[in-house]
Amino acid sequence: MTNNTYAGIAEEFGKLEQAKIVLIPVPFENANSVQKGSEKGPEAFLKASDNMELYDIETDTEVYQQGVFLADAIEENTSAEAMVDAVHQITKKYIKKNKFVTSFGSEHVVSIGTIRAFNEMFPSLTVLHIGAHANLRKTHNGSAINNACALHEANQMTNLIQVGIRSMSANEKTIAEIEKTYFAHEMAVDDTWIDSAIDQMTDNVFINFNLNALDISIMPNTASPLPGGLFWYETLDFLKQVFAEKNVVGFDIVELCPSVKQKASDFLAAKLYYKMLSYKFMGEEVGDDYDNTYDNSKQKNNALKFNDDDEY
Repeated sequence: MTNNTYAGIAEEFGKLEQAKIVLIPVPFENANSVQKGSEKGPEAFLKASDNMELYDIETDTEVYQQGVFLADAIEENTSAEAMVDAVHQITKKYIKKNKFVTSFGSEHVVSIGTIRAFNEMFPSLTVLHIGAHANLRKTHNGSAINNACALHEANQMTNLIQVGIRSMSANEKTIAEIEKTYFAHEMAVDDTWIDSAIDQMTDNVFINFNLNALDISIMPNTASPLPGGLFWYETLDFLKQVFAEKNVVGFDIVELCPSVKQKASDFLAAKLYYKMLSYKFMGEEVGDDYDNTYDNSKQKNNALKFNDDDEY
């Protein structure tokens, strides 16, 4: 990673002390993706962000002025387990600093560590997974730290709502909470799905956005592409309502698999990230204090749920 600041913003907006937002890149790739190269996704996303207009027309805001600190990339690659632990601990570190913590990961397995951290720090958490694959397996190929298992822990420990699903095993369907699973083929003919999904969310929501949620006509360069996905404006309409009606405590975006021949997917990912920030902070003045409302007592009560090392 060669970027000094996110999107080339002035250093005054990129300092940790003043920034309300933290962005953590996680360039990790395992051996089980359909398309290879997702470890290059965070860097491609950052390069595209450098060439993006920072005024958002829809919200009439320049959200970067809230401050975006670009954290050091988590480059732990000795094992998937070690990477997940590093993501878990570093994400918690920044939540405790009262920041709105976001990450841009490579494979979906990265989200295990991110979700684990947010679930420890925020009470009654809803994980809103927007993606193509259910990824609810307990183990896959002998490991529980795997793309196919990325949402298993969230399904056990949080209020998991899945939107845009169009690929799962027969066994996963027996594990999933079907009333909280919004299948793409049903969403295509039922325009009530947005209100229904939001009604099932608790107040605190973490958004786990896998780019394969989007239709391959607008997002072909993902690690596991599938036809039949969401389109741009319906995705934004949904996200905007979630941010307006719920306390979104953080989000991650995963599975950009960049191509040297086609950069449109990189720019979509960059714009999506910035849009989500714009929706989060559109009602806040630049000088307003930010309080992420994390629950320190819940963190202490759950200290034994996972390995915990705050000195990472």
